[in-house]
Amino acid sequence: MRKIIDYKKAGVDINKADLAKNRIKKLVRSTFDSGVLTDIGSFGGFYALTQRKYKNPVLVSSTDSVGTKLKIAFQMKKHDTIGEDIVNHCVNDILVHGAKPLFFLDYIGIGKLYPEVIQEIIKGLVRGCKKNNCSLIGGEMAQLPEFYKPDEYDLVGFVVGVVERKKIIDGSKIVPGDILLGLGSNGLHTNGYTLARKVLFEIGKYKVNDYVKELKNSTGKELIKVHRSYVKSIFKVLERYQLKGMAHITGGGIQGNLIRILPEGCQAIIDVSSWSIPPVFSFVQRTGSIETEEMFRVFNMGIGLILVMSKRDADRIEKELKKSGEKVYWIGEIVSGRKDVKLINF
Repeated sequence: MRKIIDYKKAGVDINKADLAKNRIKKLVRSTFDSGVLTDIGSFGGFYALTQRKYKNPVLVSSTDSVGTKLKIAFQMKKHDTIGEDIVNHCVNDILVHGAKPLFFLDYIGIGKLYPEVIQEIIKGLVRGCKKNNCSLIGGEMAQLPEFYKPDEYDLVGFVVGVVERKKIIDGSKIVPGDILLGLGSNGLHTNGYTLARKVLFEIGKYKVNDYVKELKNSTGKELIKVHRSYVKSIFKVLERYQLKGMAHITGGGIQGNLIRILPEGCQAIIDVSSWSIPPVFSFVQRTGSIETEEMFRVFNMGIGLILVMSKRDADRIEKELKKSGEKVYWIGEIVSGRKDVKLINF
């Protein structure tokens, strides 16, 4: 007799998908604001842009993934923070253009669907959206047993924000003499994990639960620290002062990201001795015998966001940021020269 096969036997469990969706509906609705016009389950998410607040609104969008930081979550069986990671990462990417986040969507590709794991992921997404004042209006859960291992998944996020056209920040007003302030990160954020994991877990032979005195933490807890959002601090500054440019320091490090906003004829000089580099970076570097130049090319090295402003505003902006609890460093200046980012005083 021929064996009967169905979707579940092929690896996709529709019943578990329905259970997961029912578990997360209340969580997701808790992020809704008056602009959300659709409930969970629609083919598309509707969001009404309130024209009264903007004379000439421009929508700004960004998408990204958590990357191999997910491997730490898998090892620790901790899934309630990586959602916040991806929200903060995406939100920071549109923040640098002066855009306020409006709504967020997620994509979860998973090998075997466990409703309780999905619920934990969504908890992080919801927490991130609430902290950044944006709505989680939709998403997708795709069961792909031939792509992912049973206990693994991928997480991708997509954010849309809005900025008044005349208030767009794109670096075009940067001139020689401008000052660079750096805002502290709390670790790797969401970049450089492929290298960090290879160094610590393959070369160093550490486990996620191993306590490291230098870090005052276990390797797992250190690496899974949530990527910081700078939204609240920056918009307090923008209420009173002008920022000419901002760079979110992600993959590619300071040089790879700051150069993206520099006009021709402007060179950024960064004094790398001007801030305290978090211990996790020296720990990774020493364990893997990594060259300093490579460390700065891969990691944020303790600077999560760089701001460019006129010299006359720098002191007041620094004070405003410190009031918001930010670690603020005077890390350099803009000079005349070939468009470039130069790091000095290693």
